[in-house]
Amino acid sequence: MMKKLILLLGTLVVVPLMSWGFYQAIYAAPTEATMGDVQRIFYYHVPSAWTAFVLFTINFVASLVYLARRKPAADIVALVSAEVGVVFCTIVLVTGPIWARPVWGIWWTWDKRLTSTLVLWLIYVSYLVLRRFSASGETPLLAAALSIFGALCVPFVYFSIWFFRTQHPQPVIGGGGSIDPRMLHVLLINWLAFSCFAFLICWSRYRLEKLQREVEQAQAMKSLIQSPRSAR
Repeated sequence: MMKKLILLLGTLVVVPLMSWGFYQAIYAAPTEATMGDVQRIFYYHVPSAWTAFVLFTINFVASLVYLARRKPAADIVALVSAEVGVVFCTIVLVTGPIWARPVWGIWWTWDKRLTSTLVLWLIYVSYLVLRRFSASGETPLLAAALSIFGALCVPFVYFSIWFFRTQHPQPVIGGGGSIDPRMLHVLLINWLAFSCFAFLICWSRYRLEKLQREVEQAQAMKSLIQSPRSAR
């Protein structure tokens, strides 16, 4: 039943939304006067960053809940939100240089936003490496502590262009810059599409991780039951 619901949501919500967002970004949005068509990567670069920030915030909240109450469900939410967040943060780090090369004439520069984004990505990759390769029973606690450290980097990345001079322009939403209302409309459509897609992936990954842990727990219980018999 749940599998059918996920398939239904993907077919009726995510696919049409992302298709509509693609059409709006590539064909319907006005061409930027200075950068031309290369600016259209903006409709993927920025929504990916916002989606990653939301997922890392969810990871932070779930990690706090796990530290306070030791709920396995909170630990699973923290894990899957970090996994999907890293994917979207990777998209940010890939699309950024692709956009920067024709506009700035360079692939990369060590300004505060670019560097802090890379640090953020490395922190959460380290989080996933810890979760994947550590067999200690304290791994969820260590990972939760690491995620809190990583969450502190999120506001620094976001506000870096507000308080420091960087290669990036001033923020176009809520800052000193400006954006054409039609561009803002397309940007929000794509962010909604990316958010729905991320939610669908997290939901599927949550169910898979929960099932995997239930299977591992059942196998461990079976081994404990069989151990005394083997000793006889």
